Amino acid sequence: MQEVIQRITEKMPEMSKSQRKIAKYILNNTYSVPFFTASKLAKMTGVSEATVVRFATFLGYSGYPELQQALQESIQKQLSTVERLKISDDVYHEEKAIYDIFQDDIARIRWMAENLDADAFRRAVDLIVNAQRIFIIANRSAVSLGYFLEFYLDMILENTELIRNPYGISEKLFRLTQQDVVIGLGFARYTQNTIDALSFAKDRGTPVIVITDHALSPLIPHADIALTAPSEMPSFIDSFVAPLSLINALITAVGNQKRHTIQQHLQELEDIWERFHIFYRG
Repeated sequence: MQEVIQRITEKMPEMSKSQRKIAKYILNNTYSVPFFTASKLAKMTGVSEATVVRFATFLGYSGYPELQQALQESIQKQLSTVERLKISDDVYHEEKAIYDIFQDDIARIRWMAENLDADAFRRAVDLIVNAQRIFIIANRSAVSLGYFLEFYLDMILENTELIRNPYGISEKLFRLTQQDVVIGLGFARYTQNTIDALSFAKDRGTPVIVITDHALSPLIPHADIALTAPSEMPSFIDSFVAPLSLINALITAVGNQKRHTIQQHLQELEDIWERFHIFYRG
């Protein structure tokens, strides 16, 4: 944040009226702005989204995502839920806030789509398809994403396990090999158990795929492949809309690669589901 403040201070005399509005809002809302998409910051300052993007480049950043990363360095101290609740009340206090939340989620998915590292995504799919075993590491709210990823990968590959008990990680990962793959899911506020498990896997030479919120995530140094999906929002909760969309794409890509080998497997599952009356038929 100090870097951003310094750039704003130095550039203030050259700023247009609209740019000054953005600058002053950032300086007066240092805890909430790092959670804002470009469209949200535009709305809160009464300027266009294009003006916000131009403001970022005016300060010397490659675009708004880089400015946002610089802003987010200020919250690496990990805001408490109480602090984030106050931010939520400041930003989403109007009756129509529900529609703002929808729009913010759309903006997060759009940003992810525009900034996806397609090569990293393809390499992640290849690692998953060719893995002997897959272990998913996720804690606290990220477990919800872990359950979803485990359910479908194990349906396709029959070799996937979500490590549900954080205190059982050491026993589960004891026999990791270079033929296995570990997938770590972690978003602010990051859990130490997840970071420790990924560090252990990295030391064992096991390929590590990380799905996390941004380039400043402490999970990334332990990853062979990092996929980012923004989850920050000005609230006491995180938005998992973009991460879930990324996981949807990952599962679909794995299924497409394995479609010739899993067709019979899925047909057998359909027969079993039919026998045990799994699905409601009306």
